[in-house]
Amino acid sequence: MSTSTPTRPRGGDDGVEGAGNANGNGSASGNGGASSGSGSGRGRADASPTAAPKRRFRPRTVREAILYVVLVVVSLIIVLPLLWVLITSFKTDGDVITNPYGFIPNPFSTEAYATLSSGQQPIFRWLLNSFLAATLQTILILVTASAAAYALARLEFRGKKLVFGLIIATLLVPPVIFLIPNYLIVQNLGWLDTIWAISIPGAASAFGVFFLRQFFVGLPMEIEEAARIDGAGDLRIFLQIIVPLSRPALATLAVLSFLANWNDFLWPIYVLLSPENLTLQPGLSQLQGAYSTHFSIVMAGAVIASVPVLILFALAQRQIVDSVASSGVKG
Repeated sequence: MSTSTPTRPRGGDDGVEGAGNANGNGSASGNGGASSGSGSGRGRADASPTAAPKRRFRPRTVREAILYVVLVVVSLIIVLPLLWVLITSFKTDGDVITNPYGFIPNPFSTEAYATLSSGQQPIFRWLLNSFLAATLQTILILVTASAAAYALARLEFRGKKLVFGLIIATLLVPPVIFLIPNYLIVQNLGWLDTIWAISIPGAASAFGVFFLRQFFVGLPMEIEEAARIDGAGDLRIFLQIIVPLSRPALATLAVLSFLANWNDFLWPIYVLLSPENLTLQPGLSQLQGAYSTHFSIVMAGAVIASVPVLILFALAQRQIVDSVASSGVKG
């Protein structure tokens, strides 16, 4: 009688080895030939290269592609004029006349910047005057608008809705109507031809009050109630809670206020009399002659005027984005 020695099915080894190679952990359960066979099948199936299913071009992808094309076109519309101003500032007057739309200066010249820095026109004095006036007015707007907005958003007093309605109504009045009254006030105060004339009249911003009031309304009341329980008053809550939470909105308002004063052209012409006390915008208009205009010098002045604005936007960009993102979040 012959006896046969049982042998272990080889499929188990292949299955364990295949499953270990396929799964990457080298573990398997030896439950007989059936499980070993299934492990071998999985190993071969996973190890064999298979073509990934092709991703279909869905309509959503088409919409995204159209959106990207629109964004690129809008970006070019915004960037190309700025690039043209920068390139024109490095051209000569003859090149500007013969090839006004060319994007390659021929020849490349820095004569316009040399002329501006020579002292013939006090452009750097104008730049300093604009910076000081815009900074002072921005600080005053942040102080007055934030205090008024907090009172209209959180405090209860008689006639609050009427006061807020009157503030909003002033936004509908054209600013040129206030030109003569503001001029008479500045003249009676003796502020003509001073920095106060271009900083103080715009310190009360109706838009700033409306903008910050809407932001304060969206802040959660629970934080203020907890502070009141701890004994904090309105002033302390405003300075230590509301103002820190409103940094994005305050930064956005600061940028808008700075740009409004920086780009103001009409009001400084009426109240600034000396050429050295002019701000940048009316000062740049003097670079144009009555019978001829040096376009490269004018464009160089525009480039110099845009540098502080670009730096300000780069520094406050994150706060502006946070302000826009938090405007839709309610506590």
